[in-house]
Amino acid sequence: MSTFHLNATAALVCLALGACSNAPSTPQLSGTVLTGVVVYEGPLAGAIITVADAKGAKKTARADAQGRYALEVNDLHAPLMISAVEPGNPNCGDSARPWARCIGALLAETKPGQNIANVNVLTDRALGSVAQTLKYKGPQGLMDAGTTAGIDPAVIHGKTDGGRKAVLQALKDAGVAYAESFDPVTTPMQADGKGVDAVLRVLVHNRGYDNDTGVPGGTAILDADYRYVGNEEPLDLAHAQAALAKAKDPAYTRVLIVGDSTASTYEAFRLPRMGWGQVFQDQFKPDAKVKVLNNAKSGRSSRNFYNQGYFRQMAQYLRPGDYVIIHHGHNDQNCDSSKKGRGDADVANLCTYPNDAQGRKQFPAGKPEMSFQNSLEVYVQEARAKGAIPIIMTPTTRVWNQDRKEGFPVVPNHFTAEGKAGFAFTGDYSRTIKDTARANKIPLIDIEARTIAFANAHQADWKNYWLAADPAKYSFYAKESSGTLAKPDTTHFQEAGARAVAGMVAQGIKDTPELAKLAQILR
Repeated sequence: MSTFHLNATAALVCLALGACSNAPSTPQLSGTVLTGVVVYEGPLAGAIITVADAKGAKKTARADAQGRYALEVNDLHAPLMISAVEPGNPNCGDSARPWARCIGALLAETKPGQNIANVNVLTDRALGSVAQTLKYKGPQGLMDAGTTAGIDPAVIHGKTDGGRKAVLQALKDAGVAYAESFDPVTTPMQADGKGVDAVLRVLVHNRGYDNDTGVPGGTAILDADYRYVGNEEPLDLAHAQAALAKAKDPAYTRVLIVGDSTASTYEAFRLPRMGWGQVFQDQFKPDAKVKVLNNAKSGRSSRNFYNQGYFRQMAQYLRPGDYVIIHHGHNDQNCDSSKKGRGDADVANLCTYPNDAQGRKQFPAGKPEMSFQNSLEVYVQEARAKGAIPIIMTPTTRVWNQDRKEGFPVVPNHFTAEGKAGFAFTGDYSRTIKDTARANKIPLIDIEARTIAFANAHQADWKNYWLAADPAKYSFYAKESSGTLAKPDTTHFQEAGARAVAGMVAQGIKDTPELAKLAQILR
């Protein structure tokens, strides 16, 4: 290999990754060479790189501390699929265990010499889009298949180009002169916090979860304020950068919301649906240095919210004196193995079991993580390990009467009853939350009781608070089977309800002596 080729390779790695003065010595590479940087909220140091080709052949490499990698791919046949997995945890697909940070990319063609193949959240979304055209649930299904056989390079280009719209203005705002032609896979990038890297730093990566099977689903991208980023909701770079700066600022107090769909932040096209966490920031004084981090996620239980990394994404910012609000229970109840379609998947990956009537933990032999109390205590322990203060809440009520149907008076409804063969253990989830609060000596806010009282006081106009959208006004609901005026959603909220619940949470904080310091900065 000539000195020219060695220097060219080294220069290209530096151009792609930046920080070249500290770059490791370049390996002796020749022929067709793949170089790039792996970025996941910053360089993914030590990432395990696997490159697979159209014939199922594979080669591996390891990224350095700056996320850089380089390897020869002389014998591989394009298209190439690049997988990057954080070191120390190879689990990219088992939903019953914590997921690693796993992302991928597709490179449509290669040429002799140097080829750039970056891996980041944008490339993973393009990979996911291609995977779904091939009937996989998401990108991990294609990556597990280990081959790019049958993938048309034109489809790769199309899906990659299609994802540019969501970040195009942000790239321009970041000063990227070539924003219109930007390709997240092949465009040289520098890890300097500017330009393309400035955009990537404020993006949060999620892989979904297929309810019927439990396998990882499609890629979703959020901003640093946990708002969805898509073609119709482009990235607001200034907003995301401000949110990230506050999350990292030691002068701020962070309030993390660990929860489900009742607290989630929703896309604008789902209006008027809102979660209480989406508007909880408004409960604090305008001049209070507090930042609400709401990564609550629809359909998640206490167990798989943790396993799929949503808590980890927020917890990286925790400092002593911060707060973690733990608000689960709705989806933990999905323990019916006889349920058609998704019963087995729910039991394997989602559900947890409540304590019995005497307050004793219940779980299958050898699976203590399936105890609801044990699952909740994971958050308590991790919050305390970082000096943060955990707060636990019962779930918000469903508008259900004693027959567990829509109607009044609304009564407690977060329990599973005996008599159904699909349930290994039954019990009361709200009571288990209270057991957890007592056992761990943490503040409890009984939002179930507060929302039951609220619902019963609003029997005449409850549909103004829970989700009952007019399809003529909100086109998204024209084809929805729930959440409409004709078929109200008895669990989720629209804006007035989300704000009402956020106010109840704030009042619960004020009513709890142990939370007096947090109460002082509420409106």
